[in-house]
Amino acid sequence: MQTTKAFGAQSATTPLAPLTIERREPGPNDVAIQVLYCGVCHSDLHTVRGEWEGIRFPSVPGHEIVGRISAVGKDVSRFKLGDIVGVGCMVDSCRTCPSCRDGLQQYCEGPHGFQGTYNGWLDGSGENTYGGYSASVVVDEYFVLKIRHGEADLAAAAPLLCAGITTWSPLRHWNTGPGKKVGVVGVGGLGHMGIKLAHALGAHVVAFTTSPSKVEEARKLGADEVVVSRDAGAMAQHARSFDFILNTVAASHDLDAFMALLKRDGAMTLVGIPATPHPSPNVGNLIMGRRSLAGSLIGGIPETQEMLDFCAEHGITADVEMIDMHDIENAYARMLKSDVKYRFVIDMATI
Repeated sequence: MQTTKAFGAQSATTPLAPLTIERREPGPNDVAIQVLYCGVCHSDLHTVRGEWEGIRFPSVPGHEIVGRISAVGKDVSRFKLGDIVGVGCMVDSCRTCPSCRDGLQQYCEGPHGFQGTYNGWLDGSGENTYGGYSASVVVDEYFVLKIRHGEADLAAAAPLLCAGITTWSPLRHWNTGPGKKVGVVGVGGLGHMGIKLAHALGAHVVAFTTSPSKVEEARKLGADEVVVSRDAGAMAQHARSFDFILNTVAASHDLDAFMALLKRDGAMTLVGIPATPHPSPNVGNLIMGRRSLAGSLIGGIPETQEMLDFCAEHGITADVEMIDMHDIENAYARMLKSDVKYRFVIDMATI
């Protein structure tokens, strides 16, 4: 084992602070990565505050990792020393179940589910895992991703490992592209990536926001139209016209207002889990238009690589604000107030 510097919480009621953690020595199929940048996700905050069941402490969050390979195992074939790589939300899975064989490791049906980059296996078994709020990580090469963005864009590429793939996966699964009218609900950390990606895929993109102040922002991100969702008249103008709606809002809200905007056979996909359930949708909205209400979870390793390559080719990154590691608690407070456009990224040189 080797030790490394990290930032984490000792309990749900203690602030994040410096600590020393152990990382395994790289095995035959492992790569060791010097962490350069780590994005800050709402999941990090939920975890270190113990807001979900089964949180394990000490907790070192961070699953939007970009770094440089500092060591490789003897059987590693896809990477070499000095490569710039990424690590997202998963660092292992059973690799043998139908979902894993299909490259959809996020839906791993094995006995433990997938292994999170932090907080261990989904079923709580085995040892804890520690994330990217640390100087280094050691990961099996199968769950490491190639980053092809230029040096100047590496920090802004970090949130693609979660916010990017969370929006890319449903956009691709529901065949977003030219000739499709696509709605993106919410203009935040996830929503701003959904707008950028749907636009780059060639869809006609309509952004929905409750904030009139975000109308011009959404247009700059790539939205062809922007609707203030509290305006009933503006919403009615889009009735029965969408092929697909990507709903990125994690707060409980009325889903029917958006379901009514779908065409026959249209689908709305949710990618956020609210603290309290959404009001039950009107089943008539589904039946009368053969509409679908669905959900989607991050993305598998092959589609995450596909997304990263697409973003590098099209010059797509997240809109980010860089912070020092020691400013993380202030960043969390601001994130709770939606006071960031649109993702914080930690410069890990400051750890």
